[in-house]
Amino acid sequence: MTQMPMMQKIDAFWRAANYLSVGQIYLLDNPLLAEPLRPEHIKPRLLGHWGTTPGLNFCFAHLNRVINERDQDMIYIAGPGHGGPAAVAHAWLEGTYSERYPDVSQDAEGMRRLFRQFSFPGGIPSHVAPETPGSIHEGGELGYSLAHAFGAAFDNPRLVVACIVGDGEAETGPLATSWHSNKLLDPYRDGVVLPILHLNGYKIANPTVLARIPEPELLKLMEGYGYRPHLVGPDHEEMAQTLDVVFDEIAAYKQGEERRLPMIVMRTPKGWTGPREVDGVPVEGTWRAHQVPLSAVRDNPAHLEMLQEWMLSYRPRELFDADGRPVAELTETVPEGPRRMSANPHANGGELLRPLALPDFREYAVEVKAPATVSSEPTRVLGGFLRDVIAANPHSFRLMGPDETASNRLQAVFETTDREWNAEVLPTDEHLAPGGRVMEVLSEHLCQGWLEGYLLTGRHGLFNCYEAFIHIIDAMFNQHAKWLESSRKIPWRRPVASLNYLLSSHVWRQDHNGFSHQDPGFLDVVVNKKAQVVRVYLPPDANTLLSVADHCLRSRDYVNVIVAGKQPVLDLFTMDEAVAHCTRGLGILPWASTDDDGEPDVVLACAGDVPTLETLAAAALLREHLPHLKVRVVNVVDLMRLQPSTEHPHGMSDAEFDTLFTTDKPIIFNFHGYPWLIHRLTYRRHGHDNLHVRGYKEEGTTTTPFDMAMLNDIDRYHLVIDVIDRVPGLGSNAAHLRQEMMDARLAARLHTRRTGEDAPEIRDWTWA
Repeated sequence: MTQMPMMQKIDAFWRAANYLSVGQIYLLDNPLLAEPLRPEHIKPRLLGHWGTTPGLNFCFAHLNRVINERDQDMIYIAGPGHGGPAAVAHAWLEGTYSERYPDVSQDAEGMRRLFRQFSFPGGIPSHVAPETPGSIHEGGELGYSLAHAFGAAFDNPRLVVACIVGDGEAETGPLATSWHSNKLLDPYRDGVVLPILHLNGYKIANPTVLARIPEPELLKLMEGYGYRPHLVGPDHEEMAQTLDVVFDEIAAYKQGEERRLPMIVMRTPKGWTGPREVDGVPVEGTWRAHQVPLSAVRDNPAHLEMLQEWMLSYRPRELFDADGRPVAELTETVPEGPRRMSANPHANGGELLRPLALPDFREYAVEVKAPATVSSEPTRVLGGFLRDVIAANPHSFRLMGPDETASNRLQAVFETTDREWNAEVLPTDEHLAPGGRVMEVLSEHLCQGWLEGYLLTGRHGLFNCYEAFIHIIDAMFNQHAKWLESSRKIPWRRPVASLNYLLSSHVWRQDHNGFSHQDPGFLDVVVNKKAQVVRVYLPPDANTLLSVADHCLRSRDYVNVIVAGKQPVLDLFTMDEAVAHCTRGLGILPWASTDDDGEPDVVLACAGDVPTLETLAAAALLREHLPHLKVRVVNVVDLMRLQPSTEHPHGMSDAEFDTLFTTDKPIIFNFHGYPWLIHRLTYRRHGHDNLHVRGYKEEGTTTTPFDMAMLNDIDRYHLVIDVIDRVPGLGSNAAHLRQEMMDARLAARLHTRRTGEDAPEIRDWTWA
């Protein structure tokens, strides 16, 4: 063992990581600078971000010492947007990269491949992506690093999550809110998050706010958030001493001797150790260092020489032997085995994932003696199931939601758990306590970020939200779906539990809150993603919701979206029927259909609880007034079944679709969301020209439930009119009925305007 002082070893690791980071941005060949750099050694397209990278490398080098000396279980979150070169360099120096990718070996040839692949066609992205060992945070997800870090820390009592927060991303709303996550962290049941606010002063072209406010104000801000801040500059001794103090404070926090978590404010120059000046213009310490400080290296001999001097300034011959392997003095700082942050199993959560202990969902079934004659509140029924899921999985399942658990009728969970809360509690508060399994804060961003971090470190959960406001996390959903899509192609990434959304208080029963709360468009966003990743379910009653929820909680590597109402809806299926219906994903409702002795004259299709109710009421009207009309009623639970089997794993073959929907008969489809989504899913089908979709068309206000349906033409009377207008031979023969339906609509609207509620025969309708 060498006797080199520890600070020199840390400095060597840091210089090596910086060298590797610069090489990734610039070099195609000549990785050890065995000969003078020539233009052909340089990549034709220089991509990547240098400015934040040396600060990240500085953190990694020092955190490794803490891991070694304290046997600390630790992972990192690299918040700065494109710190990819640093995370990749760190994993390569720790040996993990070569273990995961044997062709990128820990030698000169492996180094050449490491450099060449970065931001290169067929290679790896410039940010901290799923391909990077040790990462659970997509580098481009600005604003979510701290939420991911806390999500990873929940129920991991021995884990420290070091979260490097970029001062650019610190300007985002989600990050600003994330500081408050410490109020929902239990020091005994949860791990610790160590925020490291990296102030290098600039974004891509502008200064950052937190780097320019007076330092006393910044420290007061962090103290106000509930942290104990520590200032660090670009100095090894200072960083090491500060980390020793910080981890002593963490130990005291874990023992209940300290209530505040520590955090670090680290100031370093932007582009630290890079070119100080290029073409007479300052670079280091300015916004110009954000991306590629030397941009014309292939064409400008002076820039080429500057690049060589820059890389040689790290003294690579002290860091790598003649074969390109890191020298012993450097590797002595690397933790062993799974203690390496790049190899920690928490950063590949599927390695730690255990199946949920799920109660039998059938035991929560509502009794259905006859279809569509009595009602239940589906999410209230689901709440009983989730209560017992939480009880059976006290350390691996959490329910997230923005202050809406009770509003969405899931309050049965409070019979077995509380809301997690570590701030002040008043005598009038209810269900607030440390160790609660329900995570509520009025920020959809935080709920999403916590859940992502929780899932990616090997646990399970569900996010319940008002349907209209799940849109707030559209971008976060996009990034998580992309993460899952990429991870499925990486052999060493193990499957993780699916991200499950329960969307309630939906568009058709937001009649009291009005237009601002009426938007089913998240389904359109979800369906844009790859078929291998997304699933959408619209269970029409309580028993189908139970079946769908059980399925989703058992699944892996998906984003599952469940839309279900909290208001009373008619019970349609016994539990056995519900399981069969959900297994098929869609099917004919024989008791509501009149085509059992032959081909239908019209197909009434529906997806969603309120559209299904109106479809059934329309079928009853048709049965009463047009008894000779053959009507087939089809309900869709699994929306992706509508796609061809060539487009989605759940899709139907054309033959199956044609058998169910016909190829030449009118199809009136009553849909929960925007009508054009159904057309997108079915535009290749043989009978698409016969398909007429009703759904939400941006007509809404504060009104009654049935008036809301009429505003968007999904009501029973309008569906009957659609049938009359589209079934050949009806037309004038059913003119009296058509006029009766129009008059019924007018009467229904007049009743709401006079009384403020729907007519009893509509409100209390059941299947006769």
